[in-house]
Amino acid sequence: MILIKTSRDTLLKPLQMVTGIVERRHTLPILSNVLIQQDNEKISFLATDLEVQIETATQNKITIEQTFSITVSAKKFQDILRALSSDIEIILAIQENRLQVRSGKSSFNLQTLPGDGFPKISDETRPEAAITLQQKDLKNLLHHVSFAIAQQDIRYYLNGLLLLIENNDLKGVATDGHRLAYYIINLEESRTKKEVILPRKAVLELGKQLNDNDEPVIIEIFQNKIRFSFSNITLISKVIDGKFPDYNRVIPTQNTKQFDLDRLIFLQALQRVSILSNLNEKFRGMRLIVSDSTLCIICKNNEQEEAREEIEIQYDNEMIDISFNITYLLDLLNNISAETIRCHFGDASSSVLITIPNNENFKYIVMPMRI
Repeated sequence: MILIKTSRDTLLKPLQMVTGIVERRHTLPILSNVLIQQDNEKISFLATDLEVQIETATQNKITIEQTFSITVSAKKFQDILRALSSDIEIILAIQENRLQVRSGKSSFNLQTLPGDGFPKISDETRPEAAITLQQKDLKNLLHHVSFAIAQQDIRYYLNGLLLLIENNDLKGVATDGHRLAYYIINLEESRTKKEVILPRKAVLELGKQLNDNDEPVIIEIFQNKIRFSFSNITLISKVIDGKFPDYNRVIPTQNTKQFDLDRLIFLQALQRVSILSNLNEKFRGMRLIVSDSTLCIICKNNEQEEAREEIEIQYDNEMIDISFNITYLLDLLNNISAETIRCHFGDASSSVLITIPNNENFKYIVMPMRI
C-alpha cells in the first residue's frame, strides 16, 4: 500500500530537524525510531529520548493515504534519503510491516514498529508562565551561556541552564562550579517570577534549531516541563528538579582593577600559548601577569617547556599575578562576538569578572587556580 509520493527534501529536511535527539543505543528499541504521521496533507515527524521531544511537520499535496502512523529507524531512514538525488521522487509504501522506500530503480525495506506504541512526553495546555520573544534573542542568550554548563556533574542541577523570568527580564545562567556565565534579555512587560533548569541536551538542540532572525519563539513553562514553539517546530523538555545555586553571590562587586582587551588578539595569543599546555589534563593552567601597560601570558607543561605572549594594555594599577584554566578563557572568547572585553580584577585569589563594554546584559565569572 502506497503512503506517500513526494520529493526527497520534503521528507529529509523535517527528518533532520528531529533526529538530533535520537539515541543510537537505548534500552527501548523504539526510541531509536522516528514517528511519522500523516493527516491529510500534513506529514509530521516526532522523536524523543523520554527527556526531550521534538516535532515538526511539512505539507505534501500529493496525498495517497489520508492518515497513517508508523515508526522507523531514524538514522537508517535519514541515511537513505541523504544518499538519493535531491530532485528525485520518493515513494513510501507499507509492505508486510515494513516501510518500502522507492526512488527510481532503488528500493529499501525498513523494519517498522506501530506508531500507537511510540512513547511521547505528555503535552499540556495551561502553562504556569508564558513569554514570546524573537528567535535571535533566545539563540543569543543560549550561545552566551551554554558553554559553561557542567557535564555529568554529581550535582545534577549544574548539568543544565537556569532560565529565570523576573520582572522585565529573562535571565540565563550556567555554571560548572569553576566559572559562571550570565546573560539577560529585556522583556517588554513585567512578569511574575518563574524559574526552571533546562537540561544540557535541550539547550544544545535549541541552539541548533533556532534561527537568527526576528521570528517569534513562544516559551511555555509547566510544572515539570517546558515547551518551545517556533518555525513549525515544537520542542518539549522535562526540567531538572533541583535548586540552582544563588548566582548573585558569586558575581564580584569589588573588582576595581580593570582593563580592556581586543577579543581576537587575546584569543589568538591564548591559542598560541596553549600549544605548550598539558593537553591531556582536565585543568590546563596558565599565568596572567598584569603590570604597567602589559599583559603577559605564560603557559608551561610537565616537560618544563614554556610559551610566553605579551599584549599591550592600558593599565596603571598594582601588579596582578593570577592563574587560570586556559580552557575557561578559550571557551568564552570562542563563544562571544564582541570586539572588546573588559577584565575586572580584585586580587590573585579572587574571581575575575569579564564583561563587554557598554553591555550590562552579559557577565562571565571565572575562578583562579593554583599551579
